[in-house]
Amino acid sequence: MYQSKIAGLGFYVPENVVTNDDLSKIMETNDAWIQERTGIKERRHIKKGDGYSTAVMGVKAAKIAIERAGISKDDIDLIVFATLSPDYYFPGGGVQVQEMLDINTCPAL
Repeated sequence: MYQSKIAGLGFYVPENVVTNDDLSKIMETNDAWIQERTGIKERRHIKKGDGYSTAVMGVKAAKIAIERAGISKDDIDLIVFATLSPDYYFPGGGVQVQEMLDINTCPAL
């Protein structure tokens, strides 16, 4: 019988906000054009050299999820990490998060 469940969710986004108006200063576009085609008003970017990576942000999100779930990191049975922009293709982000959180052996993908 399966005992695993999703007990908590967490997310993290960088603090650096880049608006459509910011983009219009460096390329030929404007807020209305971008919003009409994509619905996007702003996005979050890391700043070069600030120490952030997808795995580091994954750890921040995982810590939030762990706290919300009211569990400890040692209760985790599986790490699922999904991104379109991994730090490396191998090892995967899930394994990096596992190492950064100092979680004993569990599947990570």
